[in-house]
Amino acid sequence: MAGKKKSSTKTKTQDKPVSLPPASDDAANGAAPASSSPAPAPQGNFEGPPTKNPTSSYLTGSDPEISGDGTDVIKSDGYLEPHREYFGQRFAHFKRWVRDIELSEGGIEKFSRGYEDFGLHITPAGVRYREWAPGAREASLVGDFNNWDVAANPMARNDYGVWEVVVPNGADGQVAIPHGSHIKVTFVTSNGQRVYRLPAWSRYVTQDLSKSPIYEAVFYNPPQRYKFKHQRVVPSDDLCIYEAHVGISSPEGRVATFKEFTQNVLPMIKDLGYNAVQLMAVMEHAYYASFGYQVTSFFAPSSRYGEPDDLRELLDTAHGMGIAVFLDVVHSHACNNVDDGLNQFDGTDHCYFHEGERGRHELWNSRLFNYGHHEVTRFLLSNLRYWIEEFGFDGFRFDGVTSMMYKHHGIAYGFSGHYDEYFTGNTDEEAVVYLMLANYMCHKLYPGFVTIAEDVSGMPALCRPVHEGGVGFDYRLTMSVPDMWIKMLKETRDEDWDMTHIAHQLTNRRYQERAITYCESHDQALVGDKTLAFWLMDKQMYTHMSDLTPLTPVVDRGIALHKLIRLVTCGLGGEGYLTFEGNEFGHPEWLDFPREGNGSSFHYARRQFNLVHDEMLRYKYLYRFDRAMVRLERRFHWLSAHDQWVTLKHNDDKVLAFERGGLAWIFNFHPCNSYADYRIGVAWAGKYTVVLCSDDPEFLGHGRVDPAVEHFSTPMEWNGRPNYIQVYLPARTAIVLQHD
Repeated sequence: MAGKKKSSTKTKTQDKPVSLPPASDDAANGAAPASSSPAPAPQGNFEGPPTKNPTSSYLTGSDPEISGDGTDVIKSDGYLEPHREYFGQRFAHFKRWVRDIELSEGGIEKFSRGYEDFGLHITPAGVRYREWAPGAREASLVGDFNNWDVAANPMARNDYGVWEVVVPNGADGQVAIPHGSHIKVTFVTSNGQRVYRLPAWSRYVTQDLSKSPIYEAVFYNPPQRYKFKHQRVVPSDDLCIYEAHVGISSPEGRVATFKEFTQNVLPMIKDLGYNAVQLMAVMEHAYYASFGYQVTSFFAPSSRYGEPDDLRELLDTAHGMGIAVFLDVVHSHACNNVDDGLNQFDGTDHCYFHEGERGRHELWNSRLFNYGHHEVTRFLLSNLRYWIEEFGFDGFRFDGVTSMMYKHHGIAYGFSGHYDEYFTGNTDEEAVVYLMLANYMCHKLYPGFVTIAEDVSGMPALCRPVHEGGVGFDYRLTMSVPDMWIKMLKETRDEDWDMTHIAHQLTNRRYQERAITYCESHDQALVGDKTLAFWLMDKQMYTHMSDLTPLTPVVDRGIALHKLIRLVTCGLGGEGYLTFEGNEFGHPEWLDFPREGNGSSFHYARRQFNLVHDEMLRYKYLYRFDRAMVRLERRFHWLSAHDQWVTLKHNDDKVLAFERGGLAWIFNFHPCNSYADYRIGVAWAGKYTVVLCSDDPEFLGHGRVDPAVEHFSTPMEWNGRPNYIQVYLPARTAIVLQHD
């Protein structure tokens, strides 16, 4: 079959790279390249013409990221020793990729700028369009500009399956394709069928549901482009992340916009003290209810929320506030759509994806990328660069990393933690090496850039640097922590909560691998589950959240535990902290997007920020507590501290105490027992004062702790610490103390 990809060699990187020369005069006129000589013979581990680059960091050995053998990770985890050979082989695979990119493309910096070559670009000669579609026999660019005439602008193909055409500008220099024009690429496939596709590198696509659910590509060239006023932000070492979905960021039952988020939500994030916002569902996705996880156009911000320049304004405004902005990146799979997605793009089953069963996710009904293919890797790495360079993102959350790293995709597979589960035939080395390349590129080109992995498997060395042999992420999500809280609220009485279990789950992190902890993210609020606040207070949130109503035992308990759960998770659970928008003030109910099963209702696809702004309602108390907690972290920086020590886990008393960030943290989870002169071992001698108390009336507490009281240590060993203090510890109360 014409254009069919070749089978992989043992190095899995031999698919032909595309070497793109500058557009020639012939190319500008839509003609084929002048030279029709065959491609040079393969050299080394790749095919295609090498670029002479004798001073490259790889060839000179000047890049410390690739100078080792990939086994340094074993120094910090001796249990990896039996897998030394695996790490060596994996790192060699990574280095072969770096070498091949250096030789064939001139380096990863140039290679990852594919968005500057592919897609539609305005040049002095006209609008140039390039597309990789090796399985197609013919190609044409069509649209409003040429009355959809397939013969008007035929494309020429080079030796590597790249099609190109230049649509000449007008005699007066007017751009050949007007801003806002609808465009498509049409191919004649290997079996002679004519198909129409959206350009794979489309930057703006729109959907008119009154006509069709199929997206249309739009040529985006506004007369005035947004100009950035602020530099990108280097994220803090103490990350407090506000996870958000632009479309639901309004109390109204509709899709909210980038501009509304900029005007209404960013000031609230700044007020709370969060130093990063993580935007979900930005990449264009055909199905709104997929929460952005069925991406159709990887380079296009979702037009549901506005134009691309509106997103630029959002990031620029956030940067002006000192807030870093992270993007939820979905490179784990792609939407199965053909007409407006990448599936069967050139008429074959395998253009961007593995063919056959390996290229399909059976649960997600989506396509799986061929990470071992040169052009797929160019597409994905360039996609990352594009979001950084064009919009100014400061970090990425990589979704579905577990699905990427294992051939079984985590389906019906329970990870026990045994190391053989990670470093055997189950692992998809091509995908892991792609993630290494992505992290290597982001950190090499953008110092301080943050990458976060969503992984449920606990893969060792996932968050160790690439040069040590790790996968290179900065953080992983502590996905077991929210599961613990939900399970406890569902199944365990308050008086049976196990302090040892809570402490273990919150501290059960891989040595020297940082983690982002959270009580609940979007996952816990999606349909089929509900927010922590709703688990705690349920239907009384409809009837007893007003200050004008009695404070019932249910609401009193719910607000108290909501504060304790969030504080102990933030204090003990990781090196970064995350909340999902609205949950900081106890958002009720759950999250459910308009779909056929709910009558296309927006009722649960919104965030009711009006609740926290209503001074008559009790949501304001939880908002105040969250703000106090996050601002306290800004003062003491415990998330980046290295002095964490669990002092006490007393199951009968339901007391948990620990030290972190130079603070003493004491939690009494008991539903009814309060303790006078409760003795807690501490490391530091001297005076202790309260800096945060969940029982403060400002947070709808009962005011049982006097913040003016000073506590003086006694030099006597207690709980394995050289000193102790005695405190009054009311039921369902947390106290944080600083020492002088």
